[in-house]
Amino acid sequence: MAYGIQLPVQAQSALFAEGWEAAAGPGDLVALARAVDRAGFGYLAACDHVAIPRRLAPAMSTVWYDPVATLAHLSAVTERVRLLSHVAVVGLRHPLSTAKQYATLDHLSGGRLILGVGAGHVREEFEALGADFERRGAVLDETIDALRAALGPEEFPEHHGKLYDFGGLGQRPRPAQRDVPLWVGGSSPAAVRRAALKGDGWLPQGDPRERLPAQIARLRRLREEAGIEGPFTVGAIAEPLYVGRAGWDVGRRTLTGTPEEIAESLRAYRVMGVHQIQVRFRSRDLAELIEQIGLFGAEVAPRLN
Repeated sequence: MAYGIQLPVQAQSALFAEGWEAAAGPGDLVALARAVDRAGFGYLAACDHVAIPRRLAPAMSTVWYDPVATLAHLSAVTERVRLLSHVAVVGLRHPLSTAKQYATLDHLSGGRLILGVGAGHVREEFEALGADFERRGAVLDETIDALRAALGPEEFPEHHGKLYDFGGLGQRPRPAQRDVPLWVGGSSPAAVRRAALKGDGWLPQGDPRERLPAQIARLRRLREEAGIEGPFTVGAIAEPLYVGRAGWDVGRRTLTGTPEEIAESLRAYRVMGVHQIQVRFRSRDLAELIEQIGLFGAEVAPRLN
C-alpha cells in the first residue's frame, strides 16, 4: 500500500490548515517537498482553485497556490516523488490549454505526473471564468476524453465531441510518460461512476472508513459490468496522524501512538481494497511536521504491508 500527502501551505482552508502555515512561504514548501521525497512518499499533491468568493473565504481562505506552477517548482527540488493534482478542476479550462500545461510538467519532471481531476464546487469561480457550473459533470466527462487524447503520444491529437473539437493542432513537448495516470476525485454517486468508467484511479473526498467498503464494491461492480480490465488505483484519505505520544492537544480524531499502533490501524485500509492512502500530520511548526514525515517514512511505512 503506497502513501502520499497533500502538502500544507499551498492550500490553507480553515478545515485543515495549521496555525503556523499562515506565515509560511516558498522556502517551507521546498523543505517539505524534500522531506517527503526522502521519506519515500509515493506522491505529493497540490489543489486547484482560481478564486474564492467572499462568502466562502472565512472557511476556505483565499490561499490556493496554482497546482501547475507549484508542482513544477517542486519537481525541480525533488528526485523521485510523483506529482499529483488533487484535484485539477479541468472543466474551468479548454482541454488543449490544460494538456499543454500538464504535458510540459510531465516532460520537465521526467514523467512524474499523476493528473487528478474533479468537477469543482464553487459556482462563482465557474461564472467568473465563463464555465458552465450546472453542467460541470457532463463537461468533465468529455474533458477527460479530450485530455486522454491530448496527453497521449500523438503530436497532433484529435478529439471530436459535443463540446470540444480539435485535430491537426500539434503540441510539443509531449509528456514523458506514454500514458499519464488519470485519477478521478469525488465521492458522489456520479463521481464514483466517472472514476470507475473513465479513470485509472479514484480519489475519495471525505469518505470515512465505514463508507469505503461500499464505495469500493460499487467501483468494482461498475468496472466489471462495463467489461473494463487493467490496473485501477483505489485511494483513501486517512485520519489526521501524529506518530508518538503528543504532549499537546492534537484533537480527538487524530490517530496517535507507536509506529506499530498507527500501522496496524492503517492496514485496515489495505484489507478494504485500498491501494494508496493520503496522510496528513498534526504539527505546531515546520520542524515538527518534517520530523513527523521522517518518522512515518522510517517507522510506520515499512509496517503497512
